[in-house]
Amino acid sequence: MPSDSPAISVLGLKKSYGEVHAVKGIDFEIQTGEVFGLLGPNGAGKTTTVEILEGLRPRSAGQVAVLGFDPDRQRQSLKDRIGVCLQATNLPEKIRVREALQVFSSFYTKHADLNQLLRRLQLEEKREAFYGTLSGGQKQRLALALALVNDPQLVFLDEPTTGLDPQVRVEIHSLLEELKREHRTILMTTHYIEEAERLCDRVAIVDEGKIIALDTPSRLQQQSRHASSIVVTCAKALPADRPAWAEATQSALDSTGRTLTVNSRRPAATLVDLVKWIDQQGLELTDVHLKQPTLEDVFIELTGKSLRE
Repeated sequence: MPSDSPAISVLGLKKSYGEVHAVKGIDFEIQTGEVFGLLGPNGAGKTTTVEILEGLRPRSAGQVAVLGFDPDRQRQSLKDRIGVCLQATNLPEKIRVREALQVFSSFYTKHADLNQLLRRLQLEEKREAFYGTLSGGQKQRLALALALVNDPQLVFLDEPTTGLDPQVRVEIHSLLEELKREHRTILMTTHYIEEAERLCDRVAIVDEGKIIALDTPSRLQQQSRHASSIVVTCAKALPADRPAWAEATQSALDSTGRTLTVNSRRPAATLVDLVKWIDQQGLELTDVHLKQPTLEDVFIELTGKSLRE
């Protein structure tokens, strides 16, 4: 595959089960070395799309190329070059960590250094431990190790941190950022907005089998109809009469009269005017807080649903 070719190219992808249309004609490309997120509520078509790209499920219509291969027709050649980390990986309780890596490695023609993988995924001390004795975080780290045994060019991550406690999620995020720095191509699904904001170069928001938005997280936030909010607090009450600051859309005082919230489409410009006005009133500014629309705000605005629905 030429280096300038997309790692994944999807055009007019459709998948139907009888009268049920799970994927209704979606288009996107993922560039080599990009971390791309698929966000959507349950039943949106994310998992079906990913399974088609992995070669696990045939498509009903459309064109798909993954690392230059057609997943329907060149499944084995593709599987040798990709890694897959599922939301839940169930292994025999009595298989040892080392044995699991050896078994999975035998499925491929290309192999990573298993000892190095164990060190990297913080599993070296657990190499002889039975799978059934591992904690949830250790099981997920092993799932990531199994996805990397063939040193894949492209890694699919399906809800990689679902059900893990916050500390373990942070550990997994650090591991994923390592993969990102190695310029591996990653396609991930997630229910955690902050995970997509932190890890993904671009995200596609999927709803009812269609992509309804696709861009970088920051650009999607900028496109939101929700204005940014500037919250300022002063040592004494602010005047009830307030001017029209640059780019501000509305403002409101809290019950104490000391905290003012100003909504703005261009918060930087508004903040300059606001601080000047506070100074002109002879007031002491004690706190300033800027809140921008989150990816969650954008998601709800576009779909009318929360990500976990």
